[in-house]
Amino acid sequence: MAMSRPLLPWTLLALLGAAGLASLGLLGFVFTDYEVEAAPAFAALVDGDLGRFLELCPAYGGSLIMRAPFALAADALGGGDVAVFRAVGFPCLLAGGALGVVLAASLLARGAGRGTVAVVVGLCAANPITLRALDIGHPEEVLGAALCAGAVLAALRGRSTLAGVLLGLAVANKAWALLAVGPVVLALQADRRRALAIAGAIAAAFVLPVLLASTAAAPHGAAVQTGEIFQPWQVWWFLGSTGEVILGGDGTVKEGYRAAPEWLSPISHPLIVAVALPLSLLAWRRRADPLALLALLFVLRCVLDPWNTAYYALPAVLALVTWEATRTERPPVLALALTMATWATWEWVVPAASPDVESLVYLAWSLPLAGLLAWRVYAPGLPAMPALSSGGRARVWSTTQ
Repeated sequence: MAMSRPLLPWTLLALLGAAGLASLGLLGFVFTDYEVEAAPAFAALVDGDLGRFLELCPAYGGSLIMRAPFALAADALGGGDVAVFRAVGFPCLLAGGALGVVLAASLLARGAGRGTVAVVVGLCAANPITLRALDIGHPEEVLGAALCAGAVLAALRGRSTLAGVLLGLAVANKAWALLAVGPVVLALQADRRRALAIAGAIAAAFVLPVLLASTAAAPHGAAVQTGEIFQPWQVWWFLGSTGEVILGGDGTVKEGYRAAPEWLSPISHPLIVAVALPLSLLAWRRRADPLALLALLFVLRCVLDPWNTAYYALPAVLALVTWEATRTERPPVLALALTMATWATWEWVVPAASPDVESLVYLAWSLPLAGLLAWRVYAPGLPAMPALSSGGRARVWSTTQ
């Protein structure tokens, strides 16, 4: 209660940021992934056909189930398809704002300046990369990013139940949240099995109905991802072959694009999870910073994923801003740099350069960022993660660590 009044302006700022993004990015969903992947399922839901809703859910159907009450509420109030789209998207934006308010409370308690708090709240609640996610039809990306960062933050504060709940919801939202399992386990000092059991039960409760419905409806079930995507913004790009005609989703030729190696598509996403396991185990031996590890894994996810696009950076941005906001009272420089580099790459470089140049520019800043984070996580000369206090909460990170 003592913190409620100082937090009021920052809560309002977060709400304004979310509302601003919504006014720009939730106008409609024609020609977006939402139209193809989520709109048919939500249409079946508001028509009262639950079985068809589950059959039509995409691979991230757990996220649709989580947001189903908002779709039903919009329909009950007389809204149409666009109202449903806005109703299931806006809570995702609020999740980013909620993370910003939580971090603002921590910063204010440590005496951080208003400028730092404003930047942190702005990055969480009104990040321009979120607008990219909305434009493409994936508001759930910011929801998953906030849940993952919140899960590690709760674990650092000794709140194992809350950490398990947030982690389970994140995995149910989208499978890439499995990368947060290692950082959450690393951050917890007790009740690790309980937290993982809670997370597993929650994730299964949302994911299994979609998988079962998809299996029953085969071959028409939508929960299985198919197709091949090979973008310039990842490390495998120059292994692709040239000379083939590559068509975009709208049927137009994508000039300068390469064809993916045949061996890459089946292994790329499992490889990302597989790489996270030894990196998390090594961080465990090092007793490294869990939030830094989370940021590293999310950056590597972007670099290693041949499907990578602008909004894939959102989880890394929110992990970075959470890490920096809990370690120092200064502005989150790395989170700002990642936001600016991502925005500049997709807004300025991509429209003007060839795909090969786009790849080189992306790798020129993303690989050094991954290296910097790896150095911070694993360098033997740096101090280890501080022990928890007797009160069950992590001590504030020293700015010299």
